[in-house]
Amino acid sequence: MGIAEILQTYNLTIFKWLAIGFAAFVLGVSKSGIKGIGILIVLILAFVFGEKASTGILLPMLISADILAVSYYNRHTQWKFIKMLMPWMIIGVLVGVCVGDAVSEVVFKRVMAVIIIGSILIMWIFEKRKTTSVPNNKVFSYSTGFLAGFTTMIGNLAGPISNVYFLAMRLPKNEFIGTAAWLFFIINVFKLPFHFFVWKTVTKESLVLNLTLFPVVAIGFFVGARIVKLISNSNYRRFIIIVTGIGGLIMLFR
Repeated sequence: MGIAEILQTYNLTIFKWLAIGFAAFVLGVSKSGIKGIGILIVLILAFVFGEKASTGILLPMLISADILAVSYYNRHTQWKFIKMLMPWMIIGVLVGVCVGDAVSEVVFKRVMAVIIIGSILIMWIFEKRKTTSVPNNKVFSYSTGFLAGFTTMIGNLAGPISNVYFLAMRLPKNEFIGTAAWLFFIINVFKLPFHFFVWKTVTKESLVLNLTLFPVVAIGFFVGARIVKLISNSNYRRFIIIVTGIGGLIMLFR
């Protein structure tokens, strides 16, 4: 079976091709450091392929974009945060694998939206007070790691959670991006076998589709990287807070 025949199994209209092409471009831009816009990708792919199937379509695209991100921002990675979060993210992923079918999509996304919006409001208050304090409570880090792992397995929605955490840690722009890049590259690779063998949402057909879309992802990444260079650290923090908050509102009311 050739590539054209495989792609025909999805029966995609021109409009749907344009939609997933746009999603692939936005994914590249997001992984370059323009955080907070990932909710658009999740919404578009869920519209085209359905909620659960879209997670398998998206995961290999995320990994390909993660490879670009870790290559580009590797020298800025703060490994101490990854070591703190990763064990709890893995636990969150495993719980997500076990209960994924039992979790209502609507309830899950509404609860997530409330958590995200509440966290963003807290971050905004701290920004207004010009505080430079950093949360040292390990419970905050562990619960963030677990929640990020659970949400990334259920719906690839861990981005807003990690955004709030790294904002709270007051990481500078490049350290924020580089640390998040490695964190999600590792956890996305860890998730891959579960999508192959348990949920069966990653297939030969979906991988061919991912390969077809990779050039668009790469273009989006390098366009985004050029934009990131133009944004100051203070403006970058404000941007992440605003866009993450908007993403939470979209989740709440869509």
